[in-house]
Amino acid sequence: MVKRQYIPLLVTVGLFILIFITGSFRYTGFFSLQVLLNLLIDNSFLLIAAVGMTFVIVSGGIDLSVGSMIALTTMVSASLLHQGWPPIIVIPVVLMIGILFGSVMGAIIHYFEIQPFIATLAGMFLARGLCYIISINTITIDNAFYTSMAQTKIKLTGNNFISISVIIALFIVVMGVYLAHYTKFGRNTYAIGGNEQSSLLMGLPVARTKIMVFGFSGFCSSLAGIVFTFYMLSGYGLHANGMELDVIAAVVIGGTLLTGGVGYVVGTFFGVMIQGVIQTIISFEGTLSSWWTRIVIGVLLLLFILLQRLLSEHRFTKRR
Repeated sequence: MVKRQYIPLLVTVGLFILIFITGSFRYTGFFSLQVLLNLLIDNSFLLIAAVGMTFVIVSGGIDLSVGSMIALTTMVSASLLHQGWPPIIVIPVVLMIGILFGSVMGAIIHYFEIQPFIATLAGMFLARGLCYIISINTITIDNAFYTSMAQTKIKLTGNNFISISVIIALFIVVMGVYLAHYTKFGRNTYAIGGNEQSSLLMGLPVARTKIMVFGFSGFCSSLAGIVFTFYMLSGYGLHANGMELDVIAAVVIGGTLLTGGVGYVVGTFFGVMIQGVIQTIISFEGTLSSWWTRIVIGVLLLLFILLQRLLSEHRFTKRR
């Protein structure tokens, strides 16, 4: 028998397969390897940010600053490149900014006992405000390295291809799986999400783990911002506006419990892919507004939250 904690993950994988097969029967040319690869190409930055968010939610927290951090990364990158800084310096700088930003929020949440929702909401406004301090206008990026990264196609079998961003995103997914299931950091994250007080009594490094979790989320957000910069070749304060909600939706649809303690990076991967395939179906349909993507994602999110609630209640009843 399948353990109940795996049910949301299996539902996510099955739902993705079902939606993709449905699109394949309905639309000519939908069932192809390149369409599948395009889901990764178009959502690579979302996938990177979602891996970081998975750790945050598994730990029992939430991070609303993701979208703003992506925008800030594009603005800082574009501004520094415009001033003549080389990419080899710009990229580490923006990654360090993301790590520092996330780590500070994690420290504030733990030591001042502030709800993650409030702390990261403040971080969201701060990061978005800093974007407009840099510039209120779009800053175009014409750096040769960034242009090359945006235009490079990695050839696969046949006429299929992927972008550099896909390689980066898949590397982060593999790293996330390794961190979650094969390191002390991952085990501590699950333990804190399951019961923080018990984790303290067991002597686990709760403070350090929380700071590392939010620091890792900040790193993923900044890396997603770099990939987003490759995608857009510009910095703008309104980039990734509301993307934190898409990231949270992908993680929850991927089977991670909002209450913490249960979640899988692989599930998050399929959660992002589900969002991508829904957007692709709406694009193939041609007559539907893009807002239908939001509607479908909202319905799926509600259904998965209800499924999590039912499973949690059953587990609680069984313990009693």
